[in-house]
Amino acid sequence: MRGLLSWPLATLLLLLQPWETQLQSAGPRCHTGPMDLVFVIDSSRSVRPFEFETMRQFLVGLLRSLDVGRNATRVGVIQYSSQVQSVFPLRAFSRREDMERAIRDLVPLAQGTMTGLAIQYAMNVAFSEAEGARAPEERVPRVAVIVTDGRPQDRVAEVAAQARARGIEIYAVGVQRADVGSLRAMASPPLDEHVFLVESFDRIQEFGLQFQGRLCGKDLCAEWGHGCQHQCVNAPGTFYCACNSGYKLAADKKRCLAIDLCAEGAHGCEHHCVNSPGSYFCRCRLGYVLQQDQRSCRVKDLCNGVDHGCEFQCVSEGLSYRCLCPEGRQLQADGKSCNRCREGHVDLVLLVDGSKSVRPQNFELVKRFVNQIVDFLDVSPEGTRIGLVQFSSRVRTEFPLGRYGTAAEVKQAVLAVEYMERGTMTGLALRHMVEHSFSEAQGARPRVLNVPRVGLVFTDGRSQDDISVWAARAKEEGIVMYAVGVGKAVEEELRQIASEPAELHVSYSPDFSTMTHLLENLKGSICPEEGISAGTELRSPCECESLVEFQDRTLGALESLTQKLAHLTARLENLENQLATRK
Repeated sequence: MRGLLSWPLATLLLLLQPWETQLQSAGPRCHTGPMDLVFVIDSSRSVRPFEFETMRQFLVGLLRSLDVGRNATRVGVIQYSSQVQSVFPLRAFSRREDMERAIRDLVPLAQGTMTGLAIQYAMNVAFSEAEGARAPEERVPRVAVIVTDGRPQDRVAEVAAQARARGIEIYAVGVQRADVGSLRAMASPPLDEHVFLVESFDRIQEFGLQFQGRLCGKDLCAEWGHGCQHQCVNAPGTFYCACNSGYKLAADKKRCLAIDLCAEGAHGCEHHCVNSPGSYFCRCRLGYVLQQDQRSCRVKDLCNGVDHGCEFQCVSEGLSYRCLCPEGRQLQADGKSCNRCREGHVDLVLLVDGSKSVRPQNFELVKRFVNQIVDFLDVSPEGTRIGLVQFSSRVRTEFPLGRYGTAAEVKQAVLAVEYMERGTMTGLALRHMVEHSFSEAQGARPRVLNVPRVGLVFTDGRSQDDISVWAARAKEEGIVMYAVGVGKAVEEELRQIASEPAELHVSYSPDFSTMTHLLENLKGSICPEEGISAGTELRSPCECESLVEFQDRTLGALESLTQKLAHLTARLENLENQLATRK
């Protein structure tokens, strides 16, 4: 509202003539058919003389664009302040010149602002048949244009609603200090087409042109600077801006913004959606290529992109792949699995990181990875025994070594493990493993049987406690340690946990989804015949040294029995001699 208030009078007077002239020269007068049009002009004391001149010139300029006459547009003008005065009624003039003369002779009332009273007068008097309005059955549109500069001193909402209910279409034009709430209460819907707040010369021009266009059906897009960035669309008496395909209208209703088609979620791209002006295209992650449908992606290396199911190793071959087994083991009929480690006896304890950095979906991948290890072991009370420990800020034994006697039972128990979250206390987990997990009470076999003890630590980050003491203690206890790291796992800690040489006992994968390739190293190591028991004596009753020991023990026992037998024979002979003497 501050626009016109800050303009000098001379500037306003200079602007009035071009504006009036532009309305007049906007095109030929339109022939819209009959209409009864009444202007309701605020002439209260708050309207300064030069401001009143602005409204006067507004009326004159608008009249010059209308087709006035008895059978065309009839025009009436009333002014109001504390009272209402008819300047001329609808029946008074049929010539434009007479109307302009009466408007130019208009003297402001310069009192209060009783806008509600003026609306009531227009409804009951100005639009009456006695004042020149045509009868309702003729269906001639009745239009009132209220021009005001301030806040009404009476109520307007109720009387304006009554006027609209009687079929009067109301335009509310506010100048400078006009109250927007009152304008909206007076105007007909839709409000954005019937409420105008005049803050500058351009806005006065805008209302005049839009009002003229609404009555005459003019091409406002062609005749006025619409400011639309893309498209201007004509509508009855107005216009609106529209955007090209792939764009949407900004808040200012002029500019156009590119639509984020990717964000709308209907793009169908399997991996990434990339926006482009008015469109989008799909892009695949590194290691993948776009297929012919331009939406789905195919992995360049199938082994790294699909769940191939190979137990040991997957080898990509163009658009296909095949499975391999380690040396000494044969591929099974399913083309994926390898014959198992049947002759190894191992007590294996798995320490699984359940900290919050792992995330639930990755923890499920870890459990699947553990079960893939179980698949290639001969799980039984006499063969391989498996225990599982989960750690985060605390340590929890999920199941001990002696609980399950088959691979199926172990795998089912692994799948039932619940994710712990919280911190990463790897050192605490190592201590638990050394002190509890490999005890006979937990199902570990006695040391005299020389069954290899293997610990496998799985972690994705740096430990929050010291690991050095219990990592060393585990190896001192004869436990062969393996360390598997994923993502942000620290190489120094992995090497500290693992047995020597580190190259054979440390494995790493940058991502949870691709860690299945670690099985290649683990399978060749955990099977005792493949090398896990190097440096660890696994004695069999059939080995040579055991046979010699057995033979020595047996000969010793036979010699003892021979001596006892000789002693018994001597006693028997003595007894026989005694019996013979008595006879």
